[in-house]
Amino acid sequence: MVTLTQLTQFLGWASFINILLLCFMALMLILMRNWVTSMHSKMFAIPASELPLIYYKFMANYKVLTVVFFLVPYLSLKCMGQ
Repeated sequence: MVTLTQLTQFLGWASFINILLLCFMALMLILMRNWVTSMHSKMFAIPASELPLIYYKFMANYKVLTVVFFLVPYLSLKCMGQ
């Protein structure tokens, strides 16, 4: 059985890893936009002009899911004193 302390630690690390991954994705898109766009355009047969919007939507959804499912529960448990 998982204790509240273990759950708090899990959510804390999961939040940290997901936020790092989000920052890494953003950094890759900022620094290597042309390479990433051309690679995905060739792999998935999507016009390069549509990819920035797809990236933006993906990262926005990823951020919302990270906040809702990891960060908010972690902060709630921390506020409870766990």
